Formats: sequence, C-alpha cells, structure tokens
Amino acid sequence: MSLRASIEHWLHQQWAKRGLYSWLLRPLSRLSGLYIQYKKNQPRTPLPTSRPPIIIVGNVIVGGAGKTPVVLALCHYLQAQGWTPGLISRGYGVTIGDSPLVGQGQLDAQRYGDEPSLLAQQSGAPIAVHPKRVNAVLALMQHYPQVDVIIADDGLQHQALERDLEIIVQDQRGIGNGLVLPAGPLREPPARLAQADWLITQSPYNQPLPQTPHPTDIERCIRMQLQAARFEQLISGQSLSTHDWLQHHSAHSHAAVAAIGQPDRFFHMLKNLGLQLETQLALPDHAQFSASTFSQLKANLILITAKDAVKCKQITDSRIWVVHVEPEFTPSTWLEALCQQLTQLTQARTPSL
Repeated sequence: MSLRASIEHWLHQQWAKRGLYSWLLRPLSRLSGLYIQYKKNQPRTPLPTSRPPIIIVGNVIVGGAGKTPVVLALCHYLQAQGWTPGLISRGYGVTIGDSPLVGQGQLDAQRYGDEPSLLAQQSGAPIAVHPKRVNAVLALMQHYPQVDVIIADDGLQHQALERDLEIIVQDQRGIGNGLVLPAGPLREPPARLAQADWLITQSPYNQPLPQTPHPTDIERCIRMQLQAARFEQLISGQSLSTHDWLQHHSAHSHAAVAAIGQPDRFFHMLKNLGLQLETQLALPDHAQFSASTFSQLKANLILITAKDAVKCKQITDSRIWVVHVEPEFTPSTWLEALCQQLTQLTQARTPSL
C-alpha cells in the first residue's frame, strides 16, 4: 500500500468513530457546516428552459461509494427504453482548462480523466467534462442536441447546477461518525440522505444495511451488490465469463492492483471468488500507472479494475486481466420507476398546443 493510500485508510478508520482525532477537529467541522449552509443558500445558475432533465448521481460520504456502476446501469437502461442520455463529469485527476472537453467512445484518460473515459467507453453516450458542471451541461447541449436526458456523475454538492432528480449512493460505511469534514467523512450533514429522490446502498446481501437517514418512501431505498461479470485480458481483449475464467486460471498465483476510492472492496470481491491474492497493491484514487507498477509483481496473473484499465492502454504485460463488474439491484424495478418519473418531467415541460 502506498503512503498516500495508507493515510487515506487511516483517515477512514478515524472517521468511523468519535475518537481523539474527531474531537480535535470538530471546531473545523463546525466551520465546514457553516460553509455548506452558505453554499446551499446560493442561487443556482439558470440554464435554458429547453434543457433536458438532469439526474445527479452523487454521494455524501467521501471515497468511492459505487457511483460509476449506478451511472452506467442507468445509462444503459435509458438507452434500452429509447432515451438518448448524455453524461457530464468533473474529470478528477486531470487539468481540463477553461473550455469543457466533449467527446464520445474511446477517450484518452490522461486528457479526460479515468472515470469520464470509462463512462464514455462503456456507455457509448456523449460526455462533457469540466469542474464547473453548468459549463459541461451547456457544452453537451451544444455539441449533442439530440441528448434528451443528462446524467451527472458526481456533482451532488455542486450547488450551482440545476437538477431534477437526485440519486445518492452510499456503502456499508453509512455515515461513519456522522460528522462533516474534517472531523468526519461527510460532505454534507447526515440529514441530506433523506432528501434524495433515490438512496442506493452498496452492501452485500448477507450484511444488514447501515442505519442512516433515508427517504420517507421506503421503496426509494435500493440495495446494490457488485458482482464480477467477466474478465478481459488487457493486451489482447480476450473476454471470458467469470465462471470460465476461474476454470482456466484459478490455480495460478494472483496479484490485485487498485487505484479506486475503496480498494479493499475490490480485493474482498476477488477473495470471495476463491482467489488467493499474493499481493494487494492499493494506490490512491485516480493514481496513474506505468509498466514498473506491474513489473515488480511476481504473480502469474494481475487483476485490475475497469476504471484503472483505461489508464493502462500503453502497458503490454500479458499477465494483466481487467475485472468487469455489474450491479444487482434489489428491488430491480427501481429503474423502471425512475424512467416513469423522467417521462412525467418531460411531459410537464412540453408546452400544450
């Protein structure tokens, strides 16, 4: 584990309790709370009245909670129902510049960022990337006028951005110690969860859901579990189902590398498949990779996430396999209900003749 990843791991341990670290930083958290309230009171930047509906997929707790699989599942479902979704993202880990970057399909992760590159690649939807989400929306509307619904990857706390529906994603950490940064892990107070249109909790089925505030309508509370769907060899593109890959490769020695918000979740998923990991290399979220990152590992096979794979296009190590995951939702009908909400929003905006 890198030094930065070790520090992040230590912070999350402190944020899970109200110990000395939390007590010392509580005055700063009070200041954070005042700033959060100040931002919430600021008016949102007006967008054209003809804009498509905007869905925000975000989280209150810091670190990866599972937004990207939700964004992709939502995008694929809407496409299957005849919608033309477009995506906007901040582009963490890269410098975007004054003008938004807009593109579709295979995008350079070093220019657009790893998450936008992954979203564009796996969804096929157009994407606009800029720290100011309003600028990204305007660029997306200009370059892709056929888009009839916009999905914002993150941006829940970007108060300037208008939104029609909010999906908040959390995980087994729940609200941690219930305090906002820096004494706790929250970007907003816990009560924010109850204001979501949909609350999705990434949690294994064999574990109880965390006790957190939630929407009054319990049907808007969804459980999500990520499953390894297939393995793809990075250099060749050979793709195998999880069952077939395990049959051919489970006897080899394995290492796992992850530069995501919660790398332990990736490692645990692999272990639950019965794999023995000789090495677990956790890197900071959005960290870049080089050939030397993998050459130091002695295992027969190296497993990485799809988010990290978009940063490894130039690496030719045949041992690297990409683990693609798919979400399972309970209840699975929530996407149908959300689609009905979108239809109603669109009809309400359509002027009557």
